[in-house]
Amino acid sequence: MKGVKKQNLPEKICQHCGRPFAWRKKWARDWENVRYCSDACRKGKTTPQG
Repeated sequence: MKGVKKQNLPEKICQHCGRPFAWRKKWARDWENVRYCSDACRKGKTTPQG
């Protein structure tokens, strides 16, 4: 992903809150398996958006 502008990064929709989130460098090796935008969503501590 080197040299890619922020607006051109791949995005996914969080399975818990339904918000879009963009690719992050720390997820580079495991992007296919990333499903949540944050640890709070992964643990189910936030309320889902209706």
